[in-house]
Amino acid sequence: METLDLKKQFKPLLSPSAKAPQLVDVPRLTFLRIDGAIEPGHGPSDSPRFAENLQALFGAAYTLKFMLKQRAENPVDYPVMPLEGLWWVEDGHFEISVKDNWFYTVQIMQPDLVTPEIFAEALAKLRKKKGEMEVFSRLRLEPFHEGLAVQMLHLGPYAAEPATVEKMDIFIQAESLQKTGQHHEIYLGDPMRADPAKLKTILRHPVTK
Repeated sequence: METLDLKKQFKPLLSPSAKAPQLVDVPRLTFLRIDGAIEPGHGPSDSPRFAENLQALFGAAYTLKFMLKQRAENPVDYPVMPLEGLWWVEDGHFEISVKDNWFYTVQIMQPDLVTPEIFAEALAKLRKKKGEMEVFSRLRLEPFHEGLAVQMLHLGPYAAEPATVEKMDIFIQAESLQKTGQHHEIYLGDPMRADPAKLKTILRHPVTK
């Protein structure tokens, strides 16, 4: 059985320093994705729709993994990659302390061998197992090319991210860069299990020269 070491392949993108920002060039990659918005009065930790979207996203990711691992011809094994989130607001400024106006796209990177046909087969399996749930119709497989970006590892709770973002902003200004796109987070720890002080989150900002 062939094994794809995606975490090793993309290590430069998934192992930034917590001491200083770095500039990276993110290639065109394929993702499972789903969009949503945090309901008024809620945050990501207690949003019903956010939880539903994550359940569907991980359900599809693991269904794809086991489909490819267990297929009769050319089986392939690979790790399910970390959850990623793109966050923005439709008006005003993105504030970490104000969560009920956030829009998001959550996504999980997929190996290139996951085709639209294989994705459709995985969705059919999910529907057969879980029933005809509306959330499955909002899942999609699509490429995402982030390009030039500044990233840094944030250690600690999500509420403390502004200090790390400030270091990134200083770096961006010093390098004569300009921020574009959405605030991007890559979650290397499970917030439901990990001590908040030990959480590891990659923060990434797309930039242009």
